[in-house]
Amino acid sequence: MALVQLAGVSKVYRSLQGSDYVAVQDFSLDIQAGEFFCLLGTSGCGKTTVLNMVAGFEPASTGDIRIDGRPIEGPAADRGVVFQGDDSLYGWLSAMGNVEFGLRMRGLGRRERAEKARHYLDLVGMGSQGHKHPAELSGGMKQRIQIARVLANEPQMLLMDEPFAALDAHTRADMQHELQRICRATGKTVLFITHDIDEAIILADRIGVMHAGPASKLKGIVPVTLAEAERERTHDRFMAVYRQVHEMIRDEVAIALQRAH
Repeated sequence: MALVQLAGVSKVYRSLQGSDYVAVQDFSLDIQAGEFFCLLGTSGCGKTTVLNMVAGFEPASTGDIRIDGRPIEGPAADRGVVFQGDDSLYGWLSAMGNVEFGLRMRGLGRRERAEKARHYLDLVGMGSQGHKHPAELSGGMKQRIQIARVLANEPQMLLMDEPFAALDAHTRADMQHELQRICRATGKTVLFITHDIDEAIILADRIGVMHAGPASKLKGIVPVTLAEAERERTHDRFMAVYRQVHEMIRDEVAIALQRAH
C-alpha cells in the first residue's frame, strides 16, 4: 500500500460574490514510502493546493486523502512542511533554539532536545552555526535550519513548497544537492512542489505534471530512472527526460498564458 493516497480529490473555493472557483478536480495520486515525488505545473495550476490538503491545512471538498491508511483530517506530526520563505523561523531564537522548538512543545527534556537538535544541525551541515540567529544567516542557511527543524520532529514525510525559489542560482544548486544527500541519509518520503523542470529532474524519483488551472488534475507521471552522475543538466539522459517533461507541460503553459489575457 502506498504511504500517501489521494483518490478523486477536488477543492472548491467559495467566493463572497457567489461564484465558485474549482482549483483542483478529480485529482488522484499514490506516493510510495521513501519516494521523492515532484509535482510540476504552471502558476495557478493548484499544485500548492494539493500540498496544503496533504498537509491538512485545507480540507478537500470531495475525495479521500490518506497517509499510511489513515484519513488526513488536519495537520499532524507525521507530516513536516518546509515553506518557500524563511518567515516561519523565529527571529528571537538561535538556529539551535529554532530546531529545538518543536521538541520542546512535545515535552522532551533539555538533554534529549539538545542531542536531537545537534544531530539534525550536523546532518544539514549547520553544526557550527547553532548559536547564530536567523538575521545572521544567509538564505541557504535559513532553509537548512528549516529542514533541520522539520526533520528533528521525525515526521513520516516532508512536504516542500518551492523551498529554494527565493535563492540565487548557485545557492539553489547547492541546496538541491544537499537535499538529495539528506533524503538518502534519512529515507524520508517527499512531496516537492516546483515549476522548474531542471529542479524536478535533479531531485525526483517521479515527476507528476499537472494540467493548467482551474479545475486541474494530473496530466501524467514521468519516472526519473537516472543515476546520480546522469542528473547533470548536460548529460544526454538528463536531456532526454527534460524533453519528455517539456513536451507534456508546453501546451499547459500556452493554455495558462491564454487564460491570463
